[in-house]
Amino acid sequence: MKVLITRKIPQSGIRVLQSHKDIELDYRQGAPLSDAELKEAISDVDVLVPVIPDKITKEVIEAGKNLKLIATYSVGYDHIDIETATAKGIYVSNTPGDLTEAVAEHSLAMMMALGRRIVEADRFCRGKQYKYWDPMIFVGPKFMGKTLGLIGFGRIGQFFARFARNGLGMNIIYSDVSQKIEAENLLDAKRVDLDTLLNESDVISIHCNLCEETKHMIDYEELKKMKPNALIINTARGPIIDERALVTGLKEGLIAGVALDVFEEEPKIHPDLMKMDNVVLTPHIGSATWEARIQMSNMVAENVIDVLVDNKPPRYIVNKELIKDSVKSIA
Repeated sequence: MKVLITRKIPQSGIRVLQSHKDIELDYRQGAPLSDAELKEAISDVDVLVPVIPDKITKEVIEAGKNLKLIATYSVGYDHIDIETATAKGIYVSNTPGDLTEAVAEHSLAMMMALGRRIVEADRFCRGKQYKYWDPMIFVGPKFMGKTLGLIGFGRIGQFFARFARNGLGMNIIYSDVSQKIEAENLLDAKRVDLDTLLNESDVISIHCNLCEETKHMIDYEELKKMKPNALIINTARGPIIDERALVTGLKEGLIAGVALDVFEEEPKIHPDLMKMDNVVLTPHIGSATWEARIQMSNMVAENVIDVLVDNKPPRYIVNKELIKDSVKSIA
């Protein structure tokens, strides 16, 4: 039984898989595989363990003649052709876990870094420009009492709201396809439509899934609805924001700034964004805590063992239509 792992992941899960003598690992730890290399490598494996940048297309899946499971090392799975996998009877699993807290923490960190202009100030100091104290440089907003608008109010959005509400006394509004009554009561949050959220928020943080309905949800027309001092945080998926429109909006002063952990054509970043002082950029590290990364590695191993060793569906299954019995998975 052969398992292809496309990128280096924490050793905890690797050790679990290595403890099963019948499992052979093809463990790639260098640069990402090209599409052609991936198709060749997958040809004789039983399980593929990809990461988000790996595009698991219909053609890639069809190249895996023995493929039983695609156990992605991620919570998101929009990089996988789920329809094709399901049609071929191939399980798809993911790794939900502590990254909920990790991504929420990163969203908070990006909000503070952007608003308090920490990255700009760091460059200023490193560039030996700090000659004397100036009361008028790197002035930013106070977040206490401001309004945080959350696009998507699932686990990550709700966790970020807890930080903002309980720690900073921010007012919480959210836009979501479903109402979250319990979270509303706990956080004194209010569900509003997207236009209202854009109009009223001082900070907008994106936490929704990427799908046809959310692609380019934030474009030039939406930017025009925002406050000129508004900040946008995106730790979800890059294509939710139209980057070309975002650049235009920033140049025209439609909003005050943006912090991005994800990008529309990742890992490519719009060159103008890299030139702007009111933009904070991080390389998709929202879940980059040791706790989250290790747990994700263990979850991958659990999914693989469920299928290859125990002959049952993976416990963190995505395409639930392949099974009849209920299993643990994310909502």
